[in-house]
Amino acid sequence: MDASNKVVRYGLKRAFGYMEKDPEENLPKLMDWVDRFAPEGERGFPVQRAAFRRVIEDPGCNMHKLMMRIFTETDQEVLKTVFENFILNGNLLGWPKQEELKEKYGCNIPWAILLDPTSACNLHCTGCWAAEYGDRLNLTFDEIDSIITQGKELGVYIYIYTGGEPLVRKRDLIALCRKHHDCQFLAFTNATLIDEEFAGEMLSVKNFIPAISVEGFEEATDARRGKGTYQKVVKAMKLLKELRLPFGISCCYTSQNLDSISSDEYFDQMIRWGASFVWYFHYMPVGNDAAPELLPTPEQREFMYHKIRQVREEKPIFAMDFQNDGEYVGGCIAGGRRYFHINANGDCDPCVFIHYSNANIRQMSLLDVLHSPIFMAYHDGQPFHENHLRPCPMLENPERLQEMVRATGAHSTDLQSPETAEHLCEKCRAYAENWAPTAERLWNKTWDCKAEDERFGPKRAG
Repeated sequence: MDASNKVVRYGLKRAFGYMEKDPEENLPKLMDWVDRFAPEGERGFPVQRAAFRRVIEDPGCNMHKLMMRIFTETDQEVLKTVFENFILNGNLLGWPKQEELKEKYGCNIPWAILLDPTSACNLHCTGCWAAEYGDRLNLTFDEIDSIITQGKELGVYIYIYTGGEPLVRKRDLIALCRKHHDCQFLAFTNATLIDEEFAGEMLSVKNFIPAISVEGFEEATDARRGKGTYQKVVKAMKLLKELRLPFGISCCYTSQNLDSISSDEYFDQMIRWGASFVWYFHYMPVGNDAAPELLPTPEQREFMYHKIRQVREEKPIFAMDFQNDGEYVGGCIAGGRRYFHINANGDCDPCVFIHYSNANIRQMSLLDVLHSPIFMAYHDGQPFHENHLRPCPMLENPERLQEMVRATGAHSTDLQSPETAEHLCEKCRAYAENWAPTAERLWNKTWDCKAEDERFGPKRAG
């Protein structure tokens, strides 16, 4: 670590120390330190920092209430670690390095790496795309350790576990948290393996946050994940809340479950459970046995577009929509632009939902993976549409994925039932055509509103 980074780290950690005494009073002081040490230009997140300052200085703002809830309901040592690893290492220090290396190497450098420690799972959920990998594959401890070590050399400090069920490997995951104490780890998990012992380990390492998969209330959750699953998940969330450990929730919305998991009743329940964030994922018809009829209709997707934005204004939980929030991240973020996925066989997929690759981490370095043909096709093709409400080369622009797979010779990494890109994309063609008019209307309205804001100045919610 160079001297300037040491100064930044020392200054921000000292500033964060003030927060324990009086978060309401000292949050502006923390932002003063963040502003002082942030890199110049776009790499210092000036827009985001300005938005945070507006939230901090407006007690009537809903996001201010969420921020206070997080500061008062989270273990302070865990909060300090998350601040240092996520805000400082992962963004203020890591992001500029990623941008520098993108220019140096002429390829995408990710902000986060998703990886599957195992393909095994203790549940057998209906419609789970991860089941296509089988249940006997694992990345070894040393392989995951190497991925993280290489990633940090590229400025990557955010690692997200998927699966399978990552907590089948929870001893190794905790050991990796201890070894890479400067990284922030998140795991998408069914939470049924979270017990008192593991929660205690989370409190000890301080840099592991679960995103718990819940399909709504008890009937819907048990119907998909098995009888009794809901109560096990609720018990795990109660334990995490009692120990003041941060966690979020992950929901996949389909044409069949959207009404229940997007209701005000459900959002209020997630807040009562203690979740700080909820991440909504759009159903993807991945795999030969996928069910295209589960794809949301244009009307349902538009409803979610408005609902998530409403929740961010009104409820003290941070809601994200992986598909509908493309406008905030410049379209598709896969292929290493902001993230990519490594499965339990070592295959490096450009996206957690798109399983075609020329690269395997067991034969290549991370940098070689990012230079592989399919990853460079992403690099050269992004954004895949100027309308960032149509970001995906599979779901909204299916012809683009077929072109990339054909041009690069990428092969299916589905080890159980390989699916051709043509078969996958054909399931998306009608969806893409039906969504396009709605996406165009919403996108044009967004730009009209932005032009109005620039003309008349920022508006305060409410």
